[in-house]
Amino acid sequence: MEAVASATSSAKPANSASGADAIDLTQDRFLKLLIAQMKSQDPLNPLDNAEVTSQLAQLSTVTGINKLGDLVSGLSSTFSEGQSLQAAGMIGRGVFTPGTTMELNGTALAGVELPQAVDDLTINIKNAAGVLVHSASLGPQNSGLVTLQWDGASDVGGQAPDGKYRFEIQAQSGGKQIVTDVNRLSYGKVNSVTLGAAGVQLNVDGIGATALSQVKQIL
Repeated sequence: MEAVASATSSAKPANSASGADAIDLTQDRFLKLLIAQMKSQDPLNPLDNAEVTSQLAQLSTVTGINKLGDLVSGLSSTFSEGQSLQAAGMIGRGVFTPGTTMELNGTALAGVELPQAVDDLTINIKNAAGVLVHSASLGPQNSGLVTLQWDGASDVGGQAPDGKYRFEIQAQSGGKQIVTDVNRLSYGKVNSVTLGAAGVQLNVDGIGATALSQVKQIL
């Protein structure tokens, strides 16, 4: 966690200094040109006050935009640092993220986000060949995130071998089928955190790289 924090914070002052230098150079160039223009003006036809005022207003606008850009960059860096620290604190923790797989290692976890309460929720678990291994009715469920746990028991008897399985969900409410496939969640433990152009990425065991924003629940 310390390495993440130091890496992000060390880059921030350089960006701020660069923006400040650019503003100073712009102001310096403008003032030098304005002074030169005033020195070389025709005494019988001096610079129009309105024109000078307009030029000063343009400089003020440009300077303000540059300063606003630096402020936004600073806020973005601070936000990224906060996300990095939050993500680093999740290493070793279990998370639910969008997915359709279950990793069986004695037991397996998955989840589903229900948009509404249902009268009956059924889970169907299939192996890599697409063969149904286990099906179970979980009865009525409230809306929200529902955790699904499988002990590896096979419907044909015995214990299913450890490995990756795919699960499907069926739900009924008021005698009608409701869509739940888009709300399936896979479970895995966060092994590490990666910082890159795409932002903060969690490397989740059995799932792969996952954006921090995709995490639905932390265990």
